[in-house]
Amino acid sequence: MNRKKKIIESYGLLLSDLLCIIIAYTAAILLRYQKFARVMEPEVHVLVCVFFLLFCTIYSFMLDWNRSFLERGLFVEFVAVLKFNAFMLLAVASALFVIQAGAAFSRLVMGYFAILDMILVWAVRIAMKRILRVYLTSEANLVKIMVITKDSVMDRTIAQLKEKMDINYEIVALACVDEDRKGVVVDGIKVTADGKDVLDVARQMPLDEAFVNLPDTNKRYVKKIIYELESMGVVCHYNIDIIDGGQKEITVDSFAGYTVMSYSLNHYDYRRMMIKRLIDIVGGLVGLLITAVVTPFVALAIRLDSPGPVFFAQTRIGKNGRRFKIYKFRSMYIDAEERKKELEAQNEMSGLMFKMENDPRITKVGKFIRKTSIDELPQFLNIVKGDMSLVGTRPPTEDEFEQYNSHYRRRISMTPGLTGLWQISGRSDISDFDEVVKLDLEYIDNWSIGLDIKILFKTVGAVLKGRGSK
Repeated sequence: MNRKKKIIESYGLLLSDLLCIIIAYTAAILLRYQKFARVMEPEVHVLVCVFFLLFCTIYSFMLDWNRSFLERGLFVEFVAVLKFNAFMLLAVASALFVIQAGAAFSRLVMGYFAILDMILVWAVRIAMKRILRVYLTSEANLVKIMVITKDSVMDRTIAQLKEKMDINYEIVALACVDEDRKGVVVDGIKVTADGKDVLDVARQMPLDEAFVNLPDTNKRYVKKIIYELESMGVVCHYNIDIIDGGQKEITVDSFAGYTVMSYSLNHYDYRRMMIKRLIDIVGGLVGLLITAVVTPFVALAIRLDSPGPVFFAQTRIGKNGRRFKIYKFRSMYIDAEERKKELEAQNEMSGLMFKMENDPRITKVGKFIRKTSIDELPQFLNIVKGDMSLVGTRPPTEDEFEQYNSHYRRRISMTPGLTGLWQISGRSDISDFDEVVKLDLEYIDNWSIGLDIKILFKTVGAVLKGRGSK
């Protein structure tokens, strides 16, 4: 995205959102009390407004909810505003509960504010879409760009640029350096230069930037083009993508003094990852408190049922192949690993995992704590340590990992989780390892904070319904 456009969108929208909150909150108070002098507990009401403004600022920068603002339609924008207000009200209500100030705050003010802010923010954003489009596409703000390419990729280059360029870009010239195509029109753009006069044409026309796409071209010629354009004060974008398709994220950066291109199927914003980790720490600590409460009872039941330790530890594979010890309440007899080889022929799972409906290695207590997922409570320690996340992919065993191909290995490119899509999709009914992989990769490819929250809520429902592992 053009930097100017990004700054205008980000800070302009943040400022408008903050103003909408102040206006909607002021109107809500006047609707409830008619006069500011009648407001009960004014300090609390001022504090709530500060909470709203603080949440809006954090939400805008940490979750970057204004991404693709101009491309969003009216309904999509409405949904985005609805989610923003829902999360804001939930966060502020939680903050009031924590500081024990909920009783002093008017619920009518909260209700009025929710309705008014929703309508106001959406209306202002619709207006801003129109204003920004007019502003960014005005003659003074259009970025005039020249495309320099070869005959073999010219059509594809123009098509992709017109589809994906920001709205404040205008292709004003097209040069084909390896063929004489002057006068030819490609998708509405006329070829005005060839390899001999491309720089002369560039010097004599209004031009801000250039896009150079010259695959398999002499390096010395490409360097000359870029150097001359740079000397003119023209910003030059050179396509150095050497891989077609597959990768989702390509970044150009500096690595140990080298300028490099980094290819990745997935790229996660560090701000969202920080939020995910914060949620993990808070959730992990709460989970450890619950574990501490139930441990004496579970420990007594396990020891009375069968000899052996209360806890079970096993080496699992974490993010990108890191080993860690996973902790559970023991649900099997102590010779379970040795007996597994005898039961391989009865494996009901197709692929690399082992699953058996009536596994004789599971104790009586083990069946209950597995059914209720109590056996997994000690994994909250793994979550607090950072080995695992509340939501993620299923952590494989070492034996399983040693048989992975490249496709399977991608499922450990994200921190494994206590729960995930495999958990809420009826894990006990899945009989094909490839289906587990499919669900894990679906989670990785579509990850978001919202998806994590959705999975956590569905996991609670699955546990309450007794859909634990067998």
